[in-house]
Amino acid sequence: MKYLDNQGGMDVKHANIAIFVPHNGCPHQCSFCNQRSITGQQKQPQAADVTAAIETARRSLKEDTRRAEIAFFGGSFTAIDRGYMEELLSAASPFVRSGEFGGIRISTRPDAIDDRVLELLREYGVTSIELGAQSMDDAVLRMNERGHTASDVCRAAGRIHAYRFSLGLQMMTGLYGSTDEKDIQTAHKLAALHPDTVRIYPTVVMKGTRLYELYGSGKYNPPDAEQSVPLCAALLQFFGQQGIRVIRLGLHDSASLREGMAAGAFHPAFRELCESRMMVQQALHLLRDCEKGEWIIAVHPKSISRMTGQKKANIQMLQQAGYRVRLAADDRLGKYEVRLQACTDGTAAEKE
Repeated sequence: MKYLDNQGGMDVKHANIAIFVPHNGCPHQCSFCNQRSITGQQKQPQAADVTAAIETARRSLKEDTRRAEIAFFGGSFTAIDRGYMEELLSAASPFVRSGEFGGIRISTRPDAIDDRVLELLREYGVTSIELGAQSMDDAVLRMNERGHTASDVCRAAGRIHAYRFSLGLQMMTGLYGSTDEKDIQTAHKLAALHPDTVRIYPTVVMKGTRLYELYGSGKYNPPDAEQSVPLCAALLQFFGQQGIRVIRLGLHDSASLREGMAAGAFHPAFRELCESRMMVQQALHLLRDCEKGEWIIAVHPKSISRMTGQKKANIQMLQQAGYRVRLAADDRLGKYEVRLQACTDGTAAEKE
């Protein structure tokens, strides 16, 4: 059990008390899945564990508990034994009913949602449901042994909306049989379902999985972190333009993850790499019709490091394109907003 801030950046005031139910409720062994290595947890939590995690978060959050959700992650929550599911919800529900915490968030499979389970979840105070869609391409879903279809995602999302839960959708990039084009199509199809939040997980090959076998045999060559950044930066920008919050981009770093992974797109600061790439692309777009030379680029004060890039990679990229750049802080700008303020010879620009 962990208290985790969502990975949404400086303008997100939300937190999860994450309680992992590892590899429970899943009727299929998906090609990529080794939940115990990903979460670092072997034990199935009991009601007392849920209460203890919430009490710990209560002390940490103090008066900010109302912005936090109690979150059950790691398996297919609505597919586990019904009695066990209600035991966990019963432990969490009083903290929500009292108004002390903002709600309960659960993660599940698209084919484990029906009216009966949604009514039950509502009774216990569940507020948010995340669906592990992963792809909206049926061939990719089959190749990765997901056991559901894209239509199942659409049907489940529609039911969740009808019951007025907050909808979250999860997708993966770089899966076996997928391409950048298919991943972009998945993002567009997910956005059309009007989720409140999205999580993007570039594929990491874990030992002991079907993908690990395919990787070992040479049948699957997953993109690494550097290769995945351009696509994921584009997806981050796309969802932002749709008004959909990306609350996680990349797997959460842990010792068990590092020990169990064999290949793929893992980096401990993967989201920051994508944000940085997104911002330098904006800068290059603004500079495309400008004379080569020295320019001032304004960004939000908390985005200076994003615009600079790791090891000043973005500054070097702009220099290679013929632009010597000085950064200026402007707290009127948004998190990812880039403004071409002026040429250093005094020529006004104000392009954004």
